[in-house]
Amino acid sequence: MEKTNVPLLEMKNVSKSFFGNQVLQDINFKLEAGQVLGLVGENGAGKSTLMKILFGMNVIKETGGYGGDILINGKKVVFETPFDALEAGIGMVHQEFSLIPGFTATENILLNREPQKKSVLSEVFGERLNTLDRKDMDERADGSIDKLGVHIDKELVVNHMPVGHKQFTEIARELSKDNMNILILDEPTAVLTEKEADALLESIRGMAKRGIAVIFITHRLQEILSVCDKVLVMRDGVIVKDTPAADTNVQEITRWMVGRSISGNPSKAAVATAEKERGKVIMSISRLWVDMPGETVRDVSLEVYEGEILGIGGLAGQGKLGIPNGIMGLYEAGGKVVFDGREIALNNPRKCLDSQLAFVSEDRRGVGLLLDESLEWNVSFPAMQIQNKFLKPYLGGLVKWRDEKAIEEVTNKYIKALQIKCTSSKQPAKELSGGNQQKICLAKAFALEPRFLFVSEPTRGIDVGAKSLVLDALKQFNRESGVTVVMISSELEELRSTCDRIAIVSGGKISGILPAVSASEDFGNLMVSNVR
Repeated sequence: MEKTNVPLLEMKNVSKSFFGNQVLQDINFKLEAGQVLGLVGENGAGKSTLMKILFGMNVIKETGGYGGDILINGKKVVFETPFDALEAGIGMVHQEFSLIPGFTATENILLNREPQKKSVLSEVFGERLNTLDRKDMDERADGSIDKLGVHIDKELVVNHMPVGHKQFTEIARELSKDNMNILILDEPTAVLTEKEADALLESIRGMAKRGIAVIFITHRLQEILSVCDKVLVMRDGVIVKDTPAADTNVQEITRWMVGRSISGNPSKAAVATAEKERGKVIMSISRLWVDMPGETVRDVSLEVYEGEILGIGGLAGQGKLGIPNGIMGLYEAGGKVVFDGREIALNNPRKCLDSQLAFVSEDRRGVGLLLDESLEWNVSFPAMQIQNKFLKPYLGGLVKWRDEKAIEEVTNKYIKALQIKCTSSKQPAKELSGGNQQKICLAKAFALEPRFLFVSEPTRGIDVGAKSLVLDALKQFNRESGVTVVMISSELEELRSTCDRIAIVSGGKISGILPAVSASEDFGNLMVSNVR
């Protein structure tokens, strides 16, 4: 077959205005068959919006469309809906999940493409009376899951899955499509452990060898260098660099992304926190078990000291995410939790909140945000509901009403402190990028002014520039407000740069606790000590 110089995909002079902001301007790039393109940039740089245009997402059409052209194999295309893009062989795994909660992994993987069996009735009355070929569905689901190289339970219902399993289900769904020739992956490894991420990167290499072009969006820049052929760097809605991955490094990409050098020495930060004076035991956890799908928490005992930042790490499914979800009452739990000398009732979220505990969940859209409401309402509502904050008394206290000025002030305080990119405090949460939504979740917790904060995967989906800002905000919140913080993260280096001590969970138990300055190898040994 004669080789053609026409690229598989070309975007020419693409531009987009969104809610009054010019978010994309004069975007031009090409993508060849079998090529892996790394697309990087800070939150709000325009990466996700550009991919929504390519995938024909309804939000683009509903907000005035876009300028410029998209060419597939040299021919101009206009995708009115994602179905048009799918028909053209484009698949997309979104940063936020698009699964049906009540369906199993298999049912989601093969949604709208289910193999069917004919019956006597369907032969007479039509194909509407066909039945699903469950055996064929299972085989096809197994095939797409095998391509991932990571085990997931294909019979598990989505609303019972942990976040990592949901991500794999999304990717498996795209891998099951026979006509796919372009795959867009938006932050696919953000919720994965290092081992799971490595398996996915290997899967991407396999797809490229089969001629599938991949657009890989991630804030983990080392992954970009590991798997991509070229790197496209965006900043403030424009492309600032298009270069072969082999010709650059993490430091250069970071500088292009943020327009400045990211400074900071994690080891020095860890040394500083290790020298912090240890307070009294503020929380004692004894024999905790949690019934959370995909997580193993069977016998966790742990003491947390007042004023510290304690990290909890471990491999996916070993129990780290289950601990805060169980203590805060989101999943059934047993055992004993004592906070400041008083036992906390398990399976009762309100009791935890009344005891001045707060939780930033790893599932920001499912648990953390009121997506259709304003940033002001998201930041203030929990404190208003639980603590009667931001309310003005009227008629001698008989009636209370929202203090709009106080709500606006506290929201703008955290917009400034966390550098949240938005048009105003009135903007709906659903219009923010994923990383900025995560910052709103943190602001909401900070507004509660808790004595104790669980924060789970605080930098999930956050770019390299904002990541240090968020971690610094947590450290400042801990230092200036005296709040005890327990931080759960899949990224060991993130824990080592932020925490005083790090507890590793393996096999549903605490396998060890070490100072944050301990060697990475020591933490790695703890991670695999009880794995089953």
